This record gives sequence, C-alpha cells and structure tokens, in this order.
Amino acid sequence: MASTGFHPDRAALVSRLRAAGCVFAEDEAELLLAAADSAERLADLVDRRVAGLPLEHLLGWAEFCGLRVGVDPGVFVPRARTALLVSAAAEVTRPGAAVLDLCCGSGAAALVLAGRLAPGWLAAADLDPVAVACARRNLAHLGVPVYQGDLFEPVPAHWRGRLDLVVANAPYVPTQAVALMPPEARLHEAAVALDGGADGLVVLRRVAEAAAGWLAPGGHLAVEVGVGQIDALRATLTGLGLVPSVWHDEELDATALIARRPA
Repeated sequence: MASTGFHPDRAALVSRLRAAGCVFAEDEAELLLAAADSAERLADLVDRRVAGLPLEHLLGWAEFCGLRVGVDPGVFVPRARTALLVSAAAEVTRPGAAVLDLCCGSGAAALVLAGRLAPGWLAAADLDPVAVACARRNLAHLGVPVYQGDLFEPVPAHWRGRLDLVVANAPYVPTQAVALMPPEARLHEAAVALDGGADGLVVLRRVAEAAAGWLAPGGHLAVEVGVGQIDALRATLTGLGLVPSVWHDEELDATALIARRPA
C-alpha cells in the first residue's frame, strides 16, 4: 500500500467480512487491502462488499485459469468451474484452429484459449453491450474481434462451416431457479447471462442448432451444463447429427458437453 500512515486492522476486517457471510473472509481481506491505498478507500470497498457487491466487481478483475481477467460492474464473473469447459475444449482442438467464444461475457475463455491453442483465427461474441465492451478491453492486446449480437448473428458469414471450435458458456439456470442464486449473481450480473429459460436449455438448444451449421467437419461445440440437463441436451445434439461426450469434474462440481461434427 502506498500510504505509510495507513495501518488497517486486518483482524477486524476479517471479522466484519465473515459476519457478512463471506466464506473466504481472510482471502477477501487481503485482496481488499491490496486494492486500497487509504483508509477511506478501504472503508468504501468494505462497505460495498458487505452490502453484497461481488468482490470481482469491486476489484475490477477475477482470477480465471491462472489469469487476471478484467470484469466490469454488471458483467458475468467467470466461475472456477468453467475451467473444465475450457480445458476440455482445448484438449479436443488442434493448435492453429479457428475458434469462437460465444456468449463470451468478459472474454475469459477466449483469453485462456489464445494462450493454450494459438488459434489461427479467434473471435468472441455476446449479446450484452456491457460485456462486449469489457471483452474488447481484455482481448484488445491480442487483436481479437468481439462482436455484439444474438449468438452467431454478428459473426462474419464466411466463417459458416469453417469453425473448428465453438465454446459457449451460455446461460443454463432455469428461470425459476434464478431467484435461488446467490444475490451476488442475481442482483449484480446481467439476467441475460444467467436465465436459461423454463428448463435452462432454451439458449443452449439455439446454440446447438446454429453451431451444427457453423462447425467445420470434425469441429467441436463445447458447452457447460447442469448434471440434470445432460440427457436432454445430449439428445438434442445427437438429433442434430453431432456426436456428444460428457466431461465431469467432481472437485470443480462442473459438467461440460463436447459435441463433434462428424468429418
């Protein structure tokens, strides 16, 4: 911290965060202390955190797959569980591939895949203009275009049938379950990034239906899904002529479906 006269009470800070329901109070305290250069700044950050604002929105970044990803207020915060989706997608895709990060949010998946795959072409897209602006800042140094629009609609048409990988962390929470989500998510992230419709699969079905025509032969669609939704989405993918496989990680409590377009 820049100010030598700034000597915060760490123990009191941890106690206040814990009393507010912060499970990882010690870790959060260290991050808030690192972000504050004065008692006034720290008090403001702590007051807003205790009031329920997501830590990542206060800090302006989230850690994802070992990278620091910028996250603006209102933008979906990348979850630790999505590391499975990204790892599975990278495992089935060759370096130099044509890759699209759909429903990109902050662009976190594209940022990680850029390093792991060195794609020949990489782009991202999202419907939410706030998320698009955030992703553009995160990906600007890589020269990655970020398109704004509904699913594949804004993607240049000449990529139809040529994409080797479409990774989509689309919303899959059933509408009625959104109200049961932690307030950090349901009150401070865009509803369009959370609400997956009546059964949680409305957006994912649209992604699958469109992806079948955008993937190159041998290309893959990679999506995150709830355990209870596997059978229904797998049936949809199979009906579209794609060949799905299930990836699950107990530790991350994460499930991904990877669907290949036959060569």
